[in-house]
Amino acid sequence: MSNQKLMGRPSPTAILNPRLDVNFKALFTQGTKESDAALQSFISAAIGRKIKSLKLDPNEPPADTPSQMQMSFDVAVTFDDGEKADIEIQGRDREYDFKARAEIQAARLLNNNAKKGGNYDAKKVFQISVLNFHASRDDKSQVSRYTMKSQSGSELAGRLNVVFIDLLEIKKLFGTPVDKLTPLQKWGLFLSYADDGSKADYISQIAKSEEGIMEADRIAQRMSEEDANWFRQNSIDIARRDYNSTMEHYQQMGLEKGLEKGLKQGMQQGLEKGLKQGMQQGMQQGLEQGMQQGLQQGAQQKAVEAALVAIKDFGAPPEVAAEKMGAPLDLVLEALKAAQASAAN
Repeated sequence: MSNQKLMGRPSPTAILNPRLDVNFKALFTQGTKESDAALQSFISAAIGRKIKSLKLDPNEPPADTPSQMQMSFDVAVTFDDGEKADIEIQGRDREYDFKARAEIQAARLLNNNAKKGGNYDAKKVFQISVLNFHASRDDKSQVSRYTMKSQSGSELAGRLNVVFIDLLEIKKLFGTPVDKLTPLQKWGLFLSYADDGSKADYISQIAKSEEGIMEADRIAQRMSEEDANWFRQNSIDIARRDYNSTMEHYQQMGLEKGLEKGLKQGMQQGLEKGLKQGMQQGMQQGLEQGMQQGLQQGAQQKAVEAALVAIKDFGAPPEVAAEKMGAPLDLVLEALKAAQASAAN
């Protein structure tokens, strides 16, 4: 079978996965009336009020950014009244405090929207995150809208807003009569099932009921006709699978080498101590202490190596790579500096 058949469109009716960040962004950034209408409809549903008009803002990182990372998959927009929004989709839990991350992103957006040297009449900003996981274990609402309030519920100024859209909860509405769904629920179901051929009839009903979703559906259909988009989607999927496998491999290697080193050190320490306190007691204590120390040292070294792989091969920021791999940040930065110096020579 040819590579094109393996990597291209799997069938004449197959639809690209709209939950993949690159496809999600492409739906809303075509620069056409249809794409703008879809984006306007989605944002209106997300923040709970009608947006009259908007324009896309450039949000690609400069070429000289320290990490030299790939393009940003967020969608940045400015409303007709000067308010701003940043929209992103996250398909999997990254095992860090996502709520804190969203709050920091919203704060940065607000800071950028405040005119330097001006007064405090900054326009509102919205950090909108579509999640295929629960942002909070104790709050599984379909949509959660956060702003700054006092303990009594009094709102501060309403400038900083964070919105979480939980696809896992909205998915439970599948099969609900379309006329009983809100616009946001329709968008959630469209994003969740647009690429599932077995649910095409239901998604078609949703698209016909909401003009913005109809436009998004048309764009998805056109995008899915291009093999290049399938190559990209499949390549990203393969890269992410390889990344996950690599991380698991390095973690396992760390455990195995740590165990081996721990056994050797433990036996040595046990033998030495056994000469004084008795072979049996010394061996037991030496093995236990040596295994623990060896496991810790070996796992830490491999965690650092795994973090370097994440930084070099996948463009992960050092802080995120260190946290993800459980490696001390100072050791990761030291190893990264040494690797860069070696490469320069």
